[in-house]
Amino acid sequence: MRDRSPKTPVWQAIADALRADLSEGRHAPGDRLPTEAALAERFGVNRHTVRHGVSALVAEGLVRRRRGAGAFVTATPTDYPIGRRVRFHDNLIAAGRRPEKRLLYLDTRSASAGEAQALALAEGDAVCAYHGLSLSDGQPIALFESLFPLSRLPGIVQALEQTRSVTAALAAAGAADYTRATTRLTAVRATATQALHLHLTEGDPLLRSSAVNVGEDGSPVEYGRTWFAGDRVTLTIDA
Repeated sequence: MRDRSPKTPVWQAIADALRADLSEGRHAPGDRLPTEAALAERFGVNRHTVRHGVSALVAEGLVRRRRGAGAFVTATPTDYPIGRRVRFHDNLIAAGRRPEKRLLYLDTRSASAGEAQALALAEGDAVCAYHGLSLSDGQPIALFESLFPLSRLPGIVQALEQTRSVTAALAAAGAADYTRATTRLTAVRATATQALHLHLTEGDPLLRSSAVNVGEDGSPVEYGRTWFAGDRVTLTIDA
């Protein structure tokens, strides 16, 4: 007699196998899953069946798709407090994450009108611009540009060349301590260049932070702009 017992649909078996891969740690949060073509070859099915199986994981919140980039294992967002004493390294350590900063480029230039106003300078005054990438557990979470007034911090360029830490560089340049004076948050869309650095798709949501830090005498020592990947960081406001 023919066996009439129900059989597991192939797409569901694929979802089960991928779910087992995740539970066994074969793919870490933030990793991209193999392509549909690779999975189709692995399971001996067509891409439509693979897509159905991956969609089940998307519905469960285990995986998310990025247009034009593929399917990625969902990463738990990094908690990032914003208050009077914002410190990138300390924030990530407190969240149980491994912090890392990569220098993209460092230059000196004239301050624009808006930058000069933020730093209490005259338009055209010289500033040091530090452009970099912030990572949490090896995953890029933000792009940043930090501007420093050369008239107040004459040694800041050399200090930043020796360390990626803004706090350490400011201390070496004469600003032993600093606090956050203002923060402005704005929702924006990722440009093509930002998407490339952050492993996103152009147009994905970013949260832009514009902030001024002041030294112990109240003078601005840093004007920073940071573009956080919207799905990788949870910004919290410290009272």
